[in-house]
Amino acid sequence: MDKIQLWVRQVLEACGLEGGAVAYVSHVVLVILAILLAVVAGLLCQKILVPIVLRLTKKTEAKWDDVIFSRKVLMTACSIVPAIVIWMLLPWTFYDFPTVREVLTRLTAIYITVMAVRTLIVFADSFKLLEDGPRTARQQYLYSVCGILKIIVVFIAVIVIIAIIINKDPTTLFAGLGAASAILMLAFQDTIKGLVAGIRLTNNDMIHIGDWVTVPSAGANGRVEEISLTTVKIRNFDNTIITVTPQTLVDGSFQNWLGMEQREGRKQVRKVYFDFRSLTVDDDGVANITKFRHHIEQWLRDNPKVIGEKNPLVRQAEAAQAGCCVEFIFWLRSQAAIDYEHDTSDIMEYIYATCTDYGLRIYQQFPEQ
Repeated sequence: MDKIQLWVRQVLEACGLEGGAVAYVSHVVLVILAILLAVVAGLLCQKILVPIVLRLTKKTEAKWDDVIFSRKVLMTACSIVPAIVIWMLLPWTFYDFPTVREVLTRLTAIYITVMAVRTLIVFADSFKLLEDGPRTARQQYLYSVCGILKIIVVFIAVIVIIAIIINKDPTTLFAGLGAASAILMLAFQDTIKGLVAGIRLTNNDMIHIGDWVTVPSAGANGRVEEISLTTVKIRNFDNTIITVTPQTLVDGSFQNWLGMEQREGRKQVRKVYFDFRSLTVDDDGVANITKFRHHIEQWLRDNPKVIGEKNPLVRQAEAAQAGCCVEFIFWLRSQAAIDYEHDTSDIMEYIYATCTDYGLRIYQQFPEQ
C-alpha cells in the first residue's frame, strides 16, 4: 500500500501539483480507489460467488442447503464485504488525518457489526422455510433455540457497538454486567419463565402448528396457527384468535386432539336414562328396551357416519336413581370438529326420537320432583 501512495504522489507531481495540494489530492484519489475496490469486491461476491454457491446447492438432493444458503442469506452476507474492504484500507487512505481515520474506522466497525447481526438473523429465520407441514418436535426445538440465539446475538451486538463508540474493550463491559444482569433477571423474570416454558413446550413435543387444542382456562378451542417462544396463537372455530403464553399451557392443562385425528375415527360414549315405568315385556317374553338396543346397534353398524368394523355396542349399564341406563359406544368417521359435532347430534337425535317407537320414555326430572 505504501508503494501505491508513493506512486499516486509521483503521478500528481508529474501533473504539476506542488506542496500541500499533493497531499490533499492524493487523499482524494486514495479514497476514490478504496471506494472502487470496495464496490468491485461487493459486485464480485454478488455476481460471481453467489451464483456459484446457488448452482452448487441446486445440484444436491438435500433441501436444507437450498434454504440455508438461499439468495437472501448470501446477498445479506455480501453486503458486509465492501465495508470490510473499506475498514482494511482506512489506515492507508487517511494516513495524514488520524481523527478522520478514527471516526470512519468506528463507523465502519459499527456498520459491520450491524450487518453481521442482520446476516445471522436472516440465516436463523431461513430455517422456517424447511417446514413442509406441521412442525416436528425437532423443528420446533430448533426454532426455539434460534429465537434465543437471536436475542443473545442482538444483546452482544449492542454491547460491542457501545464499546466501539466509547473506545473500550467489550470484555470490560461484559465483566461489569454481573450486578446489572441480576437486576435484569429480576425485572424480566416473567419473560424468562415464558421462554423456558416455550422450550419445554416444543422440546417435549406437546403441541404443533395445525393441532386442534382446547384450553379451558383461556376459552380456546381451535387450531394452532403460530408457536413462538413467548406466544401460542390459536384460531377458534368461529375464526377468533386467542393468544396464550406457553407458561399457561405448561403450568395449566389443555387437550390436544392430535392423537384422535391421526387415528381412524373418534370414540363416542353416550348414556341415556329411561324411566323404569316405561319398560314392558311382550308376549314372547322380550323386553321393549331389548328390542330397542338391538335395533340401535344394527342401525349404528349400517350408518355410513359410523365405523361399523369397530362393532358399535349398545349395552345395559348399571341402573341409577335417574333411571335405567343404556350406554351407546361407537366410533365416528368424521374428524373435523364441525362435522364431528353434527354427526354426533344426528345420531343422538335419532336415538331420542326412536325410543318412543318402542314405548320407552326418557327419564326427566321436573323441578317439583
